[in-house]
Amino acid sequence: MGIIGLGAVGERLLHKFLEHSETEVAAICDANKERLQSFQERLPDVQFYTDYEPILQDKNIDLVYVAVPPKFHHQIALEVIRAGKPILCEKPLANSFQEAVEMAQAAKNAQVVNAINFPTPYSSVYQMLKEKLESVAIGQIKRVELQMYFQEWPRFWQHNPWIAKREQGGFVREVSPHFLQVMIDLLGPVKHVHSKLNYPEDPTLCETGIIAHAEFQDGTPILINGLSGIGQKEHLAFKIYGDQGVLSLVNWSQLEEETLETPNTIIPTERKDSLLGLIDELVKALKGQPAKLVTFDRGVEVQFVLEQLLGHSVE
Repeated sequence: MGIIGLGAVGERLLHKFLEHSETEVAAICDANKERLQSFQERLPDVQFYTDYEPILQDKNIDLVYVAVPPKFHHQIALEVIRAGKPILCEKPLANSFQEAVEMAQAAKNAQVVNAINFPTPYSSVYQMLKEKLESVAIGQIKRVELQMYFQEWPRFWQHNPWIAKREQGGFVREVSPHFLQVMIDLLGPVKHVHSKLNYPEDPTLCETGIIAHAEFQDGTPILINGLSGIGQKEHLAFKIYGDQGVLSLVNWSQLEEETLETPNTIIPTERKDSLLGLIDELVKALKGQPAKLVTFDRGVEVQFVLEQLLGHSVE
């Protein structure tokens, strides 16, 4: 493994690569020298760089994880792909729709293994959600809602120079892609996106609120409601309303079900480390085995919706 970018999310996955029995972290690159030094003391066998070129040239590195801020994904990912390296990229895939398209096409042309760090599909709670939907447990789907509420943005554990900025930060860009991927995976492409964003007076700062609606291909409506700077703790809920019941994925790891006959019930699921599950699939792909990965092609679909939520053109 070679890792480019070691922010809060990159560090989280670093620990999982160190924990996994079939992956070895060989090199890490980050522009923050002090941060690198703090890890160097703990990881004496890892090579540390402030320039990622040595990682691309190292023939012993089998996979490169790109965990830099979104506006740098495009340039670095294309260089990784040109070097013939399989790649795992942070979400969202890029900082524009056109960049995402170019990255996906480059990966396809080079025929390299490519994936995005969307861990939710590898969790037990997500598999249970899929099974419930496939069994038609809640009947005909009437609406899908995504609720994203934050006491503060940035969150206390993720302060950095870009996460609160309009150029590449904000909770719409940082959090909603996870759920857009879930929507597309479960119910198909999303179209007819209409979005209203609220911004602070400072033109450099990211959104403080969003109300958006869209549709699936069959016309099923989607409602997205997000707000930061409110008097409650962070709460995320992905809700699927059916004529026989409601399924809710709450705060990433809790699945709830409600029907007219039964009150809202938490469905017990086995605890499974979704990041280790993602790495399991990456290892399979690198061995040439069938693997379930969220690829750059899906990232383009997510980016298509995301850019419209942000009020950007995708033509």
